[in-house]
Amino acid sequence: MQFSTDRYRVIFYEKTGCSGNERQKKLLTSHGISFQTRSLLDTKWDKESLSSFFTGLEKEEMVNKFAPQVKNRQIDIDTLSKDELIQMMIKEPILIKRPLLQIGSNRICGFDIEKINSCLNSDICESIKISTCLSSDPCVSV
Repeated sequence: MQFSTDRYRVIFYEKTGCSGNERQKKLLTSHGISFQTRSLLDTKWDKESLSSFFTGLEKEEMVNKFAPQVKNRQIDIDTLSKDELIQMMIKEPILIKRPLLQIGSNRICGFDIEKINSCLNSDICESIKISTCLSSDPCVSV
């Protein structure tokens, strides 16, 4: 299904060079979805702008589980409040589960095809599993 996203202003916040984000962008493009790409790590986040992507999510759904601090258990998200975690993400955006997608007034954390389809009235197969990161992908701040 091809459709115009002109009325939706789609913004794809990625970690530049992330192979998972590359696969996700190719899938969107193959479905006729155009978007602007922005660096998740270079964006100047504040509590309000970042929190808007996490509405209704549990802490585990917000975090990049492959971030070195999480993977190496330097950060225990169970001991943090949601607000404390967001403050850490503002300082260390590598902790944010990616991509972040802004589709009009909608905000999505992670590549949630069901939510993308709902926002854009698209028909991407929801059984497709495109991981943000592969465990073999290096996950470091650039």
